[in-house]
Amino acid sequence: MTAPPDDCLARNDWICGDYLSTRRQILLDAVGQHVQLTVVSVGLGLVIAVPLALLARRRRWTVGPVLGITTVLYTIPSLAMFSLLLPVYGLSATLVVVGLALYSLTLLVRNILAGLDGVPAGATEAARGMGYGPMRQLLTVELPLAVPAAMAGLRIATVSAVALTTVGAIVGYGGLGNLIYAGMNSYFKAQVLTASVLCVLIAVAFDLLLLGLERLLTPWRRAGRSPRPARGRRPLTASGRRT
Repeated sequence: MTAPPDDCLARNDWICGDYLSTRRQILLDAVGQHVQLTVVSVGLGLVIAVPLALLARRRRWTVGPVLGITTVLYTIPSLAMFSLLLPVYGLSATLVVVGLALYSLTLLVRNILAGLDGVPAGATEAARGMGYGPMRQLLTVELPLAVPAAMAGLRIATVSAVALTTVGAIVGYGGLGNLIYAGMNSYFKAQVLTASVLCVLIAVAFDLLLLGLERLLTPWRRAGRSPRPARGRRPLTASGRRT
């Protein structure tokens, strides 16, 4: 009976330290591309989602169309989405970025809008009473109070983007997805498992990073209070005294 080879690569084991040592640069390049695609796509989605949410908040009749269109985009299968974008962007990283950004819109817009709608009326009334204009009130009162809900949507959208980036392997820009697909086609166990585990680690790392950012942006939540508008000149009462 022939003894099994000592090399885990030759045995095609699922867990293989030799794979990590011999393919280190390949893995680093794949991780770098995966992170880059995720960050750029979610960033693009955020740039589009914030104005859409502000528009829906200011013009209430646009809520239905905005949420409806973003929801329809989210329901399109990823392969179909990339196929629809293919005539415009070709086989490029831009195709993957735009596709992932469109997928993120429904999560981002809904949560940003929910956060803005959840701002207490007392906070906005206090800001107006202190002479805040619409823009200052938005930037210093409403958006900070909407951060928790918006960050919840951002965290979900980012983790989803990490997973969907792997589908970009069909056009050659899938980060770790390229390794997963190649490994599945050749039944290379160590490559499939390693790339899959790295995808999970990237998703967890992004989630923890965004959770920490949320805590930094909302210090009043740790103190159990709401942010107060900056102190300014208070309005005069009928007696001439300031309230």
